This record gives sequence, structure tokens and C-alpha cells, in this order.
Amino acid sequence: MSDLTFDGKVAIVTGAGGGLGKSHALELARRGARVVVNDLGGSVSGEGDNASAAQLVVDEITAAGGEAVANHDSVATPEGGKAIVDSAVEAFGTVDIVINNAGILRDKTFHNMTPELLEPVISVHLLGAFYVTQPAWLIMREKGYGRVVNTSSNSGLLGNFGQANYGAAKLGLVGFTRVLANEGKSKGIKVNAIAPVAKTRMTEDLLGPLGDKLEPSEVTPTVIYLASEECPVNGEVYSVAGGVVARYFIGLTPGWYAEGHSAEDVRDHFDQIRDETGYIVPEDPSGELKKLLETLS
Repeated sequence: MSDLTFDGKVAIVTGAGGGLGKSHALELARRGARVVVNDLGGSVSGEGDNASAAQLVVDEITAAGGEAVANHDSVATPEGGKAIVDSAVEAFGTVDIVINNAGILRDKTFHNMTPELLEPVISVHLLGAFYVTQPAWLIMREKGYGRVVNTSSNSGLLGNFGQANYGAAKLGLVGFTRVLANEGKSKGIKVNAIAPVAKTRMTEDLLGPLGDKLEPSEVTPTVIYLASEECPVNGEVYSVAGGVVARYFIGLTPGWYAEGHSAEDVRDHFDQIRDETGYIVPEDPSGELKKLLETLS
């Protein structure tokens, strides 16, 4: 089969000054995409800025014969998100691909969490995806084509101690992905998400010796495929780590039904309610409603 190429495509990668975003940007450019390398250049906790982070990646791309421009706007405001998309349009005329990768960490146990720890994390991860994707979405709808890849996390899908802020934002991105997948499918737009585990600035202190097996470059191939014209799926989430690629999905058990039941009935049938045998994987709320109607009738 032929290689995946991105000739003529324009991609925005947020948080691309290092780690996963840098890996994604370099590979997209190597395969022919023109890339907007966005990075505020702040610390892991989102403080400060440094324009050189994005520019160094651009320099690496151009030295290899690719095309890229640097952008240093924050994803965390509507104005910043629009400015990122505007930079793509000004430099390359359009937007075909958005990789929402920008993120920060401000970990703290829930009983100690303050608004200063909560709000910036939600703003960068979740609102940032909204603010960058929406102006790009308008262009994609108009042209009848687009690809969006959001960066979720197992901290959201499974929960992780000390990350109520981060986990809430990351699971929010799954809901965001699912809704956009449904809204975009009639317009040629596909939206998927990854839940990566990789050694980056944000995780190197957490992973220990395992980190050596979890290079960002092992995550990028899945992102490239999901961002390509050949991508066959929409609204899905993939765990990607150290060369392992697997699908996360939301399943619904057959459950238990009794009209007019009591709390005691729920207690007495709880094992049946939780039994995973015969689960389904609804594509959207209509899938659950279909199951509900079948049961009630």
C-alpha cells in the first residue's frame, strides 16, 4: 500500500514546542503538510512564555525542506484561538487539520485544590480545544473536509489521584470529540481522540524507568493516521503508548428492568445491572434510546 502523505494539507499543532506536539509537527511536515507550530513557551504549569520553543521546531522543519510557521498565541482565550487559525490562513490559505495537544499540569489532591489550580488547567486543555477548533471548523465546513485529533488521557477515562482538574478536562475532551464527530460527519470532517502515555516534560518525573520505553515518537504514527484522508473512523478514542495501540470505548450493559421498582429492588439486582455480558457500544445517544425502547416495549 502507498504511504500516507499530506501534500497540500495545512495542519495546526498546539503545544508543539516540545514533546508530543513537536513529534507530531515534525512528522506531518516530513509527509508534506504545511504546519503551524503553536506554543506559548510556558512552564509545565503554564507560567511564563518563550517564543523560541516554537521557532526552534519551525527551524528544524524548514532545514529539512518543509514549510512551517511559528505561532505563540495562547489557546486559552477565544482571541488566542482565532489568532492561531488566522496565522494558518495568512501563511497557507486554509486549515485542514487541527491537533489539539497543548496542556499544562497543576496537580493537587481535591481537598486542597484552589481556583488557581483548577481554572487554568480547564482553560488550556478543554476550552483551548474549543477556542482553536471552532474558527478552524468554520473553514472545514465550508470546504467539506477536515480532521481534528484531540488529546485526552487515561487520567480522565480512568481517574488518577491528584488530578481532578486534569482528569475532568481530559474526559471533557472525549465528550467534545463525540459531539463534533456527529456534527461533522455530513461535512466530511472526522474527529477522533488519543489517550497517550509518553515521556514528556509533563510526565518524565512520574514514569520512572518505564519512561525510556514511552517516547513521543511512538504516539505520533496513530495521530498521523487519524489526521489523514484515509482515516476510516469518527468519534473514537485510542490508547497509544510505547508502540501499543488500543481502542477505548464506552459500553452499556443490558442492565435490568422492572417498572415501578424500588431502591431495594436496585440493591437486589445490582449484580445483574453491572454484568457486562452482552454489552453494546452505542455510537451516540440514539443508540441508547434504541436499546431503551426495545426493553420498554
